[in-house]
Parts: sequence; C-alpha cells; structure tokens
Amino acid sequence: MKDSKTFWDNSAQRYAKSRIQDEVAYRKKLEITQHYLQPDWSVLEFGCGTGSTAMVHAPCVKEVLATDISGNMLAIAAQKAKDAGIGNIRFQQGTLESIHPPAASFDAVLGLNILHLLEDPDSAISASYKALKPGGVFITSTALVKEMNPFVRMLIPLMQVLKLAPYVNRLDKEDLLARLSNTGFRIDYLWQPAAESVFIVARKQPHNCRLFSGEPSSLSSDGL
Repeated sequence: MKDSKTFWDNSAQRYAKSRIQDEVAYRKKLEITQHYLQPDWSVLEFGCGTGSTAMVHAPCVKEVLATDISGNMLAIAAQKAKDAGIGNIRFQQGTLESIHPPAASFDAVLGLNILHLLEDPDSAISASYKALKPGGVFITSTALVKEMNPFVRMLIPLMQVLKLAPYVNRLDKEDLLARLSNTGFRIDYLWQPAAESVFIVARKQPHNCRLFSGEPSSLSSDGL
C-alpha cells in the first residue's frame, strides 16, 4: 500500500475529473454549512483536495486556509481558485500536525471526507478543537466504513495491496460521536444521508445546543 501523500499525488488528476456521486446530498451539506458561516469568519479546511468545497464557501467568509497532504492536489486547487478570481483562500501543504494551526484562531474547521482516511483521527479532532475559537464549529462529512456493505469492506484490503486504495479507518457512527464527545465537542447537528456516511456539525463550548436529527430550524430542503 502506498503512503498517503504518494497515493493522493498520483490520484490528483483523476480525482479532479471525478464526478460527485450524490449531488443532492452534496448540495444539502453545502447549504447546512453556509447556514453556520459568517462573513467575518476565518475558516480552516484540512484535506481540502482540489479545493472545490473551499471555493464554494470562500465568498461566505473572510478567509479560508485550505490544506492537504498532496502538493499535486493543491496545485490544481490553486489554479482553480485563480481562474475563478477567488482571492481569499490560502493553500498550504501539510497535515494538521505539521501545520500547527494557532490555538483559538478559527471560527470553523472543516474536515470533509477525510477522517476515515486518517490513521489517527483523534489527533485531527483534537487539533481541530484546539484551533477553534470558543463557540466555533467543526464540520465533518465522514464515511462510516464499518457500516458499508460487507463485500465492499472485504475488497478494501485487496485494493490496498494492489495500490488502488489508501489507508482506510473503519469508523462507525457511535465510534465517531464518542471521539468527538471525548475531545469536548457537543453535537449541534447530525444527518445521515445514507447508512454508510454521516454529516456532523460539532461545537466547541456550545450554549443551549441540542442534537438535531434533521434540518436546523431555519433551514429548508426546498429546492435541493
């Protein structure tokens, strides 16, 4: 199995051309995220890939720091942002551990489709918590590998041996929720578009938060 950096460097061009599998769910996640974002916010996204989601959210906030382990991914992302005339995204190569974001410096941290690809998701969750200002939100969309079709789970090791897949962490929903809670997060919003995936907004030092199983009260799925 290739190390993660090499795998994603080699996959960058193919990844950039791939289509979103569930466009409706993706659009809903964007809408929910933008419900939380504010114009004066500083946002950190780790595992940003080719920058598509960072570019969508950039007009809604003051600034975005978008990071990824793959230099090839970031090269594509930077060119896309330049071509689109988006100037408030700063791209930086590295992991949360190597970048060391300053404590309490971001209003939101996005970890989208990345936690299940990390050998140590607890470290990323902890670093996200530390990087957030009090009341800030951690937003994650995570594949629940343990909940996937058994046949798919059986294929993963074979694909890794054939160098067709990166490391995959076999998370389930309860495991992920426990990791977030143990770090100090409170769940502000939870949605499962499918049994094998979950979208979560978790808040640092929340006030009067409650667990949502559907839309936040001010959101509507109309038009999705």
